[in-house]
Amino acid sequence: METPETQNRELEALLEFYQASGVSCFLEDQALDRFSLSLREAGRAPAAGQAEPAASAPSQNVRQSASIEAPASRPPVAGMPGMPAAATGGQAKDVVVPDKEAVNSAREMVGQVQSLEELRRCLEGFTGCNLRLTAKNLVFADGSPQARIMFVGEAPGRDEDRLGKPFVGRSGQLLDKMLAAIGLARSDAYIANVVPWRPPGNRTPTPQETEICKPFIQKQIELANPDVLVFLGAASAKSLLGVQDGIRRLRGRWMSYKLADRQIPCLAMYHPAYLLRSPIEKRLSWRDFLSVKEKLAK
Repeated sequence: METPETQNRELEALLEFYQASGVSCFLEDQALDRFSLSLREAGRAPAAGQAEPAASAPSQNVRQSASIEAPASRPPVAGMPGMPAAATGGQAKDVVVPDKEAVNSAREMVGQVQSLEELRRCLEGFTGCNLRLTAKNLVFADGSPQARIMFVGEAPGRDEDRLGKPFVGRSGQLLDKMLAAIGLARSDAYIANVVPWRPPGNRTPTPQETEICKPFIQKQIELANPDVLVFLGAASAKSLLGVQDGIRRLRGRWMSYKLADRQIPCLAMYHPAYLLRSPIEKRLSWRDFLSVKEKLAK
């Protein structure tokens, strides 16, 4: 049985999806008689209780619907076009077109970055990705930047968006347990996502959104400079390695991620969220983590 809290979360996710899709108004539950409304606006509608002229009398159905009042103006949903800045916390931000110009802007911004803290500040000030408009927080990274191993997922979820840290929900708790199984803590790893803002309703990021955010995660990997790179799920591997294989063909196979001066050994694994849905696949992920442990020991 669904609880009121669960229903509220589902409703909130649905409204966020509508908002991101560009919905700016809601339809009425009852049909509106546009004919009688246009007469009323023109000042030609008959007074209340007065019969309409026989010559221009519409059908009985139309006369019945003439009593339906026009809907009251609804306030716009926060964050939608035309919403005043005060209703969005005073942060009025314009929607941008996700095109090559936005990608080039991201590349130019990261070109001069020399540290992870500078990169975070660049992302906080970057206006080229519309996901920032619907997300609660920027989800930059967690763990230690000095760690020898770095995990990269696709995008934050609801809990990550709320807390501003990657992999802190149920999938993150499973990741912590898998790390502990090979003798590592979260503080022994560096964790990030390709897309640092949560897509509304936890939808999949669009190819344009991923492409715009890619220069930032590429720079993040370069600055963290880990000994081992792990992709959680096929989406992050496809984005950063340029491969097209699914996760079943990618996982368990060591590949290389190219930096300017070196190549980082990398491995794709099942995403923890997938393992929660398909526990039987944990046996394969356990093999992958043992392989990672062996690689770190060299």
